[in-house]
Amino acid sequence: MPTFQAQYLTHLGAKGRVVLPAEVRKALGLKEGDRLLLRVREDGTLELLSAREVARRALGLFAHVAPGRSLVEELLAERREEARREEG
Repeated sequence: MPTFQAQYLTHLGAKGRVVLPAEVRKALGLKEGDRLLLRVREDGTLELLSAREVARRALGLFAHVAPGRSLVEELLAERREEARREEG
């Protein structure tokens, strides 16, 4: 079972709006106008991520790639090699 740093009760308002308590906004560094990503999980829970967190996680996906290494060039080279083998 997941652990929680904090827990807050909020409500669903007019036009489906959800109020994030000030403590949550402050803890996450959110301000009016910030973009948020909402994910509905298979278990029925909702995950809310700031755009900043989404970007941080995306960058983490490529942390293993050495500086100067081009994944695009590697992919193209692999495809060229496959095509050469298929032709020959």
